[in-house]
Amino acid sequence: MLYQLYETQRALMSPFSEFASAAAKLYSHPLSPFAHSPMAARFSAGLDLMHRLAKDYEKPEFDIRGVDVDGVEVAVQELVPLEKPFCRLLRFKRYTDNPAVLAKMKAQPTVLVVAPLSGHHSTLLRDTVKSLLRDHKVYITDWTDARMVSLDEGPFHLDDYVNYVQEFIRHVGADQAHVISVCQPTVPVLAAISLMASRGEPTPRSMTMMGGPIDARKSPTAVNNLAMNKSHSWFENNVIYRVPPNFPGAGRAVYPGFLQHTGFVAMNPDRHLSSHYDYFLDLVRGDDDSAEAHRKFYDEYNAVLDMPAEYYLDTIKTVFQDFALVNGTWKVGDDLVRPQDISGTALLTVEGELDDISGAGQTRAAHELCSGIPASHQYHYDAIGAGHYGIFSGRRWREMVYPEVRSFIAKYDAAPLTASAATSSKRPAARSRSKATT
Repeated sequence: MLYQLYETQRALMSPFSEFASAAAKLYSHPLSPFAHSPMAARFSAGLDLMHRLAKDYEKPEFDIRGVDVDGVEVAVQELVPLEKPFCRLLRFKRYTDNPAVLAKMKAQPTVLVVAPLSGHHSTLLRDTVKSLLRDHKVYITDWTDARMVSLDEGPFHLDDYVNYVQEFIRHVGADQAHVISVCQPTVPVLAAISLMASRGEPTPRSMTMMGGPIDARKSPTAVNNLAMNKSHSWFENNVIYRVPPNFPGAGRAVYPGFLQHTGFVAMNPDRHLSSHYDYFLDLVRGDDDSAEAHRKFYDEYNAVLDMPAEYYLDTIKTVFQDFALVNGTWKVGDDLVRPQDISGTALLTVEGELDDISGAGQTRAAHELCSGIPASHQYHYDAIGAGHYGIFSGRRWREMVYPEVRSFIAKYDAAPLTASAATSSKRPAARSRSKATT
């Protein structure tokens, strides 16, 4: 019922949002007589803010049309080499007529970025992709809004997520791929590669895990505490709803994106209130650059998707309540997930000093689990001053984290680690890379 009420409220607010947008232009357009009246700038700014607070936010585009490679601007085309009911595998293919740059691009490493299925669209990693494209061939998982998936496609469980990741790795080419997982997918990606290793399949040359809940018991955050302190039945009875009839996935049980978004905002309400007030002042002052930066951020932040109920509930139980990965009890189908079987894949973990989503030590816990990887091929990097989003987007990502990720991938692309290089020693200690300073 809550989902239907939300959709009704959204439909009622839509005309008001459009009216506010039109009225804002009436008070700001230089040819409008109202634009020259006293307080016109404030009226326009207030109406524009009302429009943005009331509008519906659709899935943004990656909008990556070109990238600089060695000082040459190369064209980028977004392709879909593989499409599944709940996810598309995207490839950002680069084109140039410069022979030297083309030869260099062909020799660059192949990276598969596994984006989170945790409320936001994969476009949240736009900055991650743009940076990677300078030095890599890039693929990314583009998860589908569950309300757009027909009931005929059946359910989608955490096991299905793991199987999707394995299929994508095989499609890209396991023996040449470098996998980067950001936040939520660190757990299923580690499971996917573990299962491939246990079966004797080729595994990626490297795996980079950034800000994810490998062991959510360490330094639990508000997000972790909610998942750990409420029963599984509480989540099933209080946050799972059916998609209304005006969507292709009508009747599908989901964890609605608007609930996830509400939770995100509730974690830092003062910060969002201040941000919107600053946006109002920027409009009044005519600071177009700052206002546009605000729009770009919230166009992404406010665009959310629904998650399949089965997947969401499986994740709560497996990752945050049973801690099945770290306890060694997680089975995908009939196969036990054994990270210790990974030996031919180098490991880098990245954490943000100020991360309020995945606490300190949660991602680093992967090193203890991956005891089959030699100590000399395990690395950890702490991004000083970076919050959760800062480890994959923004200035700290570009200036601090990305250079570490780039050099790590380059090292193991040039000299891949093989399973035969593994040692049978006890748990290796992860080597910390030099910590960046603010």
